[in-house]
Amino acid sequence: MKAITKFGGKGVYVEGNDIDTDRIIPARFLKCVTFAELGSSLFYDVRFDEEGNSKGHVLDSEQHRGAEILISDVNFGCGSSREHAPQAIQKFGLKAVIADSFAEIFHGNCTTLGIPCVTMGKDARGKLSALVETDPDAEIIIDLEGLKVICANNIFDINMKESAREAFLAATYDPLDNLLAASDEIAATAVKLGYT
Repeated sequence: MKAITKFGGKGVYVEGNDIDTDRIIPARFLKCVTFAELGSSLFYDVRFDEEGNSKGHVLDSEQHRGAEILISDVNFGCGSSREHAPQAIQKFGLKAVIADSFAEIFHGNCTTLGIPCVTMGKDARGKLSALVETDPDAEIIIDLEGLKVICANNIFDINMKESAREAFLAATYDPLDNLLAASDEIAATAVKLGYT
């Protein structure tokens, strides 16, 4: 794993407060064998009709194709604690989420996948969303070290849960990777405790 300090990409604004995990990835898609299949089902019920025809959702618009930064509103990721929601976001190709606030479990699930969730106030978020609509190719740079977002010569302040920020900067956000990296110490402790 590598530290995540600063990165950029195109943005897309998905409007709405209290967007829950069932809206992000409907429950019927949780039967998948691997998470790899989830990207195409992201926001499925608001993107497609019953026959699978596009409803013209912003995620499917040509101008936002390839967007890597999702912008939304208040209490993003609320509802059930399914980890399939951040998995679907990641498999769709999105690398970060900017919102007013996040549900705690969703935030934690995103962090362990390496998806930074940063908060930005309403006025700044509105201006950023307008910039993205005006120029969909404008690059958004998220600076986790400086706690800033830069887009089209505009600089916005962001906030982030400090423990998550530290984990991204130190490349310790994936608990499984941390466990594997400490395999020698774990083996030595097992010997001391008489488990081997």
